[in-house]
Amino acid sequence: MPRISVVTAAYGPTATFLSDTIESVKAQALPPGWELEWVVQEDGPGPFLATKFDGVDFVRYEANEAQLGLAMTRNLALSRVTGDLVQVLDHDDVLLPDAFTTLIPRFATSSIHWAIGQADDLLPDGSRASFSSMLDHGVVPAGRVNEWAADNGGNWPVHCAGLMMRTATLRALGGWAASPADDDLAMFAALSEVVDGYNDPALTWLYRQHPNQTHKKQSWNSWSSVGRRIALQRAAAVRAAGLFAATSNASSVDGAAVEPPELGKLIPKENYPGR
Repeated sequence: MPRISVVTAAYGPTATFLSDTIESVKAQALPPGWELEWVVQEDGPGPFLATKFDGVDFVRYEANEAQLGLAMTRNLALSRVTGDLVQVLDHDDVLLPDAFTTLIPRFATSSIHWAIGQADDLLPDGSRASFSSMLDHGVVPAGRVNEWAADNGGNWPVHCAGLMMRTATLRALGGWAASPADDDLAMFAALSEVVDGYNDPALTWLYRQHPNQTHKKQSWNSWSSVGRRIALQRAAAVRAAGLFAATSNASSVDGAAVEPPELGKLIPKENYPGR
């Protein structure tokens, strides 16, 4: 049975709206034959969010027990994903009920490796602000997103907090980049450079605006220009290397088709050939 894996990097001190996020995932409709898992990874040395997920049987929760940052926390969650597709969801955002039934069918075409729907801003007073997409709706050819970003001062026309992606492709590109800010842009720069995606016109999620958002912190803002530079450099390097996704043997949902060996079966480093 194909599976969609929601990935959330959580952090207790700023998880004020987590209850709304949980309810939005619980309300998700699924295409026939699909199942859901939610992989939650809590960052920080004193985790305390586990009880928030009591009674939610599709949640797989773990805690870092250390402050590792957003990118590392996301990648730790990714290491536990068992689904064919990954849906990114921050701990303060909201998925609308038809998000999965809207986006999952886009992956029936083997050339599509990422998809995203439109988002409204969810404002502190509960009202919503909508925005027109900066990309045409429909198939987005490989490289098109990064061309737009390069022409617009390192600003991307896709909000990575709402991405759905093939798990295998995300893993093949190394997951989220080890950047102090905009780790998702650096990831997406590589992804969207080598594969086609789909920009769906449907409204599928809400991006919450509030004072404690990570990207509103001074430390994040001071590193943002570096993160965006890394993303542009990564896109240019991928393009120059001539990398592209082979589609001749791709299936409609193959995100978790290649499973790693169990940890107990890994070859110890001291026994590697040639050591």
